Amino acid sequence: MSLKNIKTKIYSVKKTATVTRAMEAVSAVKMRKSQERALSGRAYAAAALSVLERLSATSEAGHHPLMFDLRGRTSRKAAIIVVTSDKGLAGSLNSAVIRATEHELSMRNLDKTGVKIIAIGRRGADYFAMRDFDVALRQENIGDVVSDNDMRAVTDQVLLWHAAGDISECHIAYTNFISTFEQKPAVRHIIPITPETMKEMVRGIRPAKGKYAPVEGEKEVHPAAYTIEPDTETVLAELLPKLVNVAVFHALLESKASEHSARMVAMKSATDKAKEMAGELTRIFNKTRQSAITREVSEITSGIEAMR
Repeated sequence: MSLKNIKTKIYSVKKTATVTRAMEAVSAVKMRKSQERALSGRAYAAAALSVLERLSATSEAGHHPLMFDLRGRTSRKAAIIVVTSDKGLAGSLNSAVIRATEHELSMRNLDKTGVKIIAIGRRGADYFAMRDFDVALRQENIGDVVSDNDMRAVTDQVLLWHAAGDISECHIAYTNFISTFEQKPAVRHIIPITPETMKEMVRGIRPAKGKYAPVEGEKEVHPAAYTIEPDTETVLAELLPKLVNVAVFHALLESKASEHSARMVAMKSATDKAKEMAGELTRIFNKTRQSAITREVSEITSGIEAMR
């Protein structure tokens, strides 16, 4: 390899390191904001789910359409909400969610004809569309500043399918934010709503440590009887759809925090690798140049000796 080629490669690698370093800085800023939103939203999500968990203890709650399984009476189809990112360069973030989704489908013996895919994010939508899945709804270019009202289109569609008997169950696959360097794919059961699924969601939302962690030794206290006003049907009709929307919205917040964290870590690794490669190429350049200088000096010395 000539000195010119080596020098060109060094320049190219250093330019790449500059780009990845800038992307790392941008992701770090977005990560902090997304983490704050996800972590602050955990208190609300946990409280809402806890209220609905308590409410589910009433005998009337078990008769609500969202509270029992429709598989024995209607379609065996299921809906899965897959939350991925629109962009790549985030390590194995998207592939982990997709693998978790495929594993869930396999565990439940659901084929392409038995599942409706709701894709939030381009990566998941493209993956399942290319494999001939029924991508019934897709939302792309979801910004970081998103509210729970922005998720109403998704939850309303799921509730409409469930009410019409087109689906009997719904799950959501996303990346659960644990820390800056740790994110895990998760699949949550959100329809039908049961006390067990509520407890599972609360456990998934509330971190093991920190401000929003449960107090050690705290226990749920369920009164013997509930007085519901104006009536059970009205209250459940208002609260249960909100529970589904809270679950979807919080999954999106967790995914956003995980996405920016994973991208920041990936860009940092790329920057470190580029610097390492630039250092290695610089050493090769110096060795090659020294060899060329030594060879030229040797040739000059041999020429002088020959002239004598």
